[in-house]
Amino acid sequence: MTSLPKVWCVVLNWNGADYTIECLTALTSCTYPGLKVIVIDNGSTDDSVSRIKVAYPEILLLHNQKNLGFAGGNNVGIRYALERGADSVWLLNNDTKPAPDALSALVAKASSDDRIGAVASICYYADAPSTVQAWGGSRVNLWIGYSGLSRVPREDDWFDSLNGTSILVRRSALEDVGLLDEAFFVYWEDTEFCLRLRKKGWRIAAASDSRVLHKVSASTGGNKNWLDRLETASLLRVLKLHSPAPALASVIFLAVRFSRRLLRLEFSRCGSVWQGIQEYQQRHAGAPQIR
Repeated sequence: MTSLPKVWCVVLNWNGADYTIECLTALTSCTYPGLKVIVIDNGSTDDSVSRIKVAYPEILLLHNQKNLGFAGGNNVGIRYALERGADSVWLLNNDTKPAPDALSALVAKASSDDRIGAVASICYYADAPSTVQAWGGSRVNLWIGYSGLSRVPREDDWFDSLNGTSILVRRSALEDVGLLDEAFFVYWEDTEFCLRLRKKGWRIAAASDSRVLHKVSASTGGNKNWLDRLETASLLRVLKLHSPAPALASVIFLAVRFSRRLLRLEFSRCGSVWQGIQEYQQRHAGAPQIR
């Protein structure tokens, strides 16, 4: 009888103990046998670490001394899991509530084809549980820097990228293409990772029976200026690494981004886009591609 894959779940926390504790509570109902959970605290400046330890002393918690961003923080957990024999790693946002069988559905989908490198859950709005927030993932336009999450069922070959809110990644895929690109601080690192997977011949997929409730924008509070700055920086790196014409695509992307905000007289957001360009130049432009 074939043994089930050994899965580690990585939950990243940054000043979000309430969300993380709710997520860990949901994981206690997980029906997948032998799941191991690790919380990575990403340099929280509040009392997150102590609160999580009190609520779940039996769960391993590693504390980063500073905020390494989404990619860097998750990579700490991924490395830890792989060093301890994980066959797959489940990256799960802390602002989620996975259904008890969500992981079992992810593993079943991944096990259906050895060339599936990553599988995403179907995410529903936490405050509207019957409404799909993201059905697996998205298509990506590498000319204008646009990605639209699907809200309806899709065949696996439709996806260019998966939604990183809840994603199971196979060990052999990580060993082949590398971990998340730490040149990204937050946003679009899941897209870049999936594009890298597909370039190396791996398939990506969605598990239609893997249900996860998601509190959207819990970490940002819907701050559009902050989003504009970070997304601009990250998207410019995605275009640099994966667009067929990076320079032209970057010009088109920025022209569209500035124009939309100017037409709506959102001048502060134009300033945030400019800050994103500067952040890209400082953080991303010279960073090597993960191979």
